[in-house]
Amino acid sequence: MSEEKTAQGGQTVNRAKLYQLVLFPLNNGATNVYYVLVLAYIATFGSNVLALGVMFASIMVTAMRLCDAITDPIIGALMDRTNGKFGKFRPFMLIGNIIMAASILLLYLATPLIPESTMWLRYVAFVLLYFIWVIGYTFQTSCTRAGQTVLTSDPNQRPLFTIFNTVGSLLGMGAMQFMAPIIRANVADYSKAEFYRAFAPIGIAISVFLTILAIIGIWEKDQPKYFGIGGDKAQKVKVSEYIEIIRNNNPMQRLMVAGAGCKLALSIATNTTVLCMLYGSMMGNYDGLYLPMMIVGYVFSAPFFLLTVRTSQKKGQKASLLRYVSIALICYVGVLALLLMWNPENPALHLSLMGANGGFAINLYTVLFVLFFGVGYGAYYATADMPIPMVADCSDYETYRSGKYIPGIMGTLFSLVDKLVSSLSATVVGLAVSAIGLANLPTAETPFTEGMKGVVILLFCVIPMIAWALTLLAMKNYALTGEKMKEIQKVNGLRREAIAGGMSLEEAMKQYPST
Repeated sequence: MSEEKTAQGGQTVNRAKLYQLVLFPLNNGATNVYYVLVLAYIATFGSNVLALGVMFASIMVTAMRLCDAITDPIIGALMDRTNGKFGKFRPFMLIGNIIMAASILLLYLATPLIPESTMWLRYVAFVLLYFIWVIGYTFQTSCTRAGQTVLTSDPNQRPLFTIFNTVGSLLGMGAMQFMAPIIRANVADYSKAEFYRAFAPIGIAISVFLTILAIIGIWEKDQPKYFGIGGDKAQKVKVSEYIEIIRNNNPMQRLMVAGAGCKLALSIATNTTVLCMLYGSMMGNYDGLYLPMMIVGYVFSAPFFLLTVRTSQKKGQKASLLRYVSIALICYVGVLALLLMWNPENPALHLSLMGANGGFAINLYTVLFVLFFGVGYGAYYATADMPIPMVADCSDYETYRSGKYIPGIMGTLFSLVDKLVSSLSATVVGLAVSAIGLANLPTAETPFTEGMKGVVILLFCVIPMIAWALTLLAMKNYALTGEKMKEIQKVNGLRREAIAGGMSLEEAMKQYPST
């Protein structure tokens, strides 16, 4: 792939090389390692290892988002003001990963050593280290959203970011999801400190490796000539611009709702506690079902990755998101029906893969569950990260609308929603578990109790289905279609060349106005 091409009308379009499209999205994989390492396990760690109480550990994770409402705008504005010899994004990627690694090592390895006699110190250390981790997470994860704007502006190439982003996510999130049950089986279960002492260093090593590759991927693009339409002039942005953007950037408003819906569905339906209740407590075979069902989901996801890219290139990312979220919603009606039919006393209404003497023992219930779950999971997993490359479209729209190149603010706006929803899932799960009288979050060994079936149905099916419905409503009037993005890139390209030729930003905006 060439770095630039001449578009119709004479202006050049920024294009990424293939290795850049492949490597930079690994930044999302690097942060998704922590998505599993922290957000999927921190409530269980706080409740079962540190004995902090199920409600404190769950609610604290969401309550900390109030701090993000202050820190995220500051970090976004700082990123937009950054324009040094090391680029705009690489410093934040590196520093963010270092902060996360240090805070998580201390959280998972050091806090269990605090004696129970000083329980107050456990509470303080837990909150403080989690807060520090959140800062690092914002530093790095915001770069995935913001950095796309310099990687490529070609509307036909941007959908490719979705598939490579998903692959990167799989390398990070998937690796951690596969490692967790292996460590549990060979070291200790999720309620023991030994599990986290083994799990955390592995995750950190994977994240560091993916971060290095991502930095290599954006290295050539992380320079002023790719920063918006104003060249090497850094934007003088203010934190207060968050409010102005939210008020006037309607596509960003809708994408934030859609992104929240996609993330909430993924966060709750893949939550470790929910899967322990489903495969362990209800179906009675966590070890025999967790990994096989995860593999089923990934296998079904593969064709959807290709379909989403093809649809995005032909009809735009909006059309792709609407189509495949709809498929997920329809399929989960079948999953919901099967879980409603589940009967603890009827083996024919259980998930069954292996017989008592080894070998396969698959019943009709399992076949139907695999089909509905597989297609539904494949469709929504392929779209779960689709709002990420769409943030770049919203950032380009903001440049088109106002002339401002502020990818940092745009990225942290979306990152704030991402973290709010991800952490909200822990609180929702904690509240649901507490409602049926459990003192600690269930693990794979927790026996089935009265009310657990309803909780699993609510968390595994109903809430994700509501989230997808909200996504569909938000995207219905989303203005950034494929054709609109081609117009936006053309106008921004003409302005960029006019400014490079000596015209002021104000003059370029008047000569090439937005419509």
